[in-house]
Amino acid sequence: MSKVFKKTSGNGTIALYLGRRDYVDHVDAVDIVDGIVKVDPSGLNGRKVFVYLACAFRYGSDDLDVIGLSFRRDIWIKHIQIYPATNGSVTKTPMQESLLKKVGEQGCPFSFQMPTNLPCSVSLQPGPNDRGKACGVDFEVKAFIANEPHNPDEAINKKDTCRLIIRKIQFAPANKAGPKAEISKQFMMSDKPISVEASLEKEIYYHGDPIKVIVKVNNETAKIIKKIKISVVQLANVVLYSSDTYTRDVCVEEFDETVGANSTFEKSFQVTPLLASNKDKRGIAIDGRLKDEDTNLASTTLSQGDKEMLGIIVSYKVKVNVSTSSGGLLGGLTGSDAAVELPLTLMCPKPAGQMSYLTPLSDEKSTTRLAKNTKELNTKKEHTQSQTLICSSFPCV
Repeated sequence: MSKVFKKTSGNGTIALYLGRRDYVDHVDAVDIVDGIVKVDPSGLNGRKVFVYLACAFRYGSDDLDVIGLSFRRDIWIKHIQIYPATNGSVTKTPMQESLLKKVGEQGCPFSFQMPTNLPCSVSLQPGPNDRGKACGVDFEVKAFIANEPHNPDEAINKKDTCRLIIRKIQFAPANKAGPKAEISKQFMMSDKPISVEASLEKEIYYHGDPIKVIVKVNNETAKIIKKIKISVVQLANVVLYSSDTYTRDVCVEEFDETVGANSTFEKSFQVTPLLASNKDKRGIAIDGRLKDEDTNLASTTLSQGDKEMLGIIVSYKVKVNVSTSSGGLLGGLTGSDAAVELPLTLMCPKPAGQMSYLTPLSDEKSTTRLAKNTKELNTKKEHTQSQTLICSSFPCV
């Protein structure tokens, strides 16, 4: 283990250790979040040590947390008491064994298994003048000293806590043949159609790679095609109190191609959607990042499709638009467009030698609050009508 991530509480009584901060969602299972908390019993004063893993959605900046309104909602949270230990000896993972060699006898191991219907770490790109944390989904591991794990009446001193932000990520699966779509459209004052077919070479493309779009046109009309526009569109479905989809063009390229009347056309075009080309676009979904490291456009969200998922679900499509015009006295007034759309999967490649941490946990006593939080979110849907300030805090609205 080359690197250890450590965070110590303000009073030095507890310290949180993780061997990594990226955890992979394999769609059917998620890597175990395992770590160590070093505990100095002399500073507890009879209290206990707990650790929790939380998936939360932030939909407003810190400076908007006024008049008792919090713009952060826990989607899923799980608590474990680690000191004094409650479940006897725990089977340690190889990661924990390595961490214990660094920490010593005061180390207390913990493990969390996330459910498969949690979103990945995604944030919405803020505007140039926005301050504070960006809106989006984040995951937090936090150790704290308290008498009870979640007593709202117990005030927990900030010096008794330590926390680390982690990421839940997905890598591209094995590639398949690319999608194909076609449309046949008739126009006013024309008895024959224009047929447009578009296809991709493969189903999955990596961030930064050019996307090859193959366009075929069969023009059976008297119209002349003057331009072909290819767009890559990002769709961010924000599911919290309700489901809202925000659409952003992340790449638009126009090609001056002429297809004469009663003729055919076939050509390959390349487009490359990049975050660098969208730096000033407020509300673009981007992959979660740690501190100020570089990131990219948000990856396509993969899911099993049979479970409700809260948070931000990202998808992409390629749109091919063929613009026509006609001659004569009416000129461009009788011109029109024919458009066809293709699904696009945009992801990061799986690193070579990527290990999987899918060992099942033996701790069955710790229960999650996912179902409870889902119910709470649904019951509070009406309450959001009075929180109109929330909508204005979204970068994408």
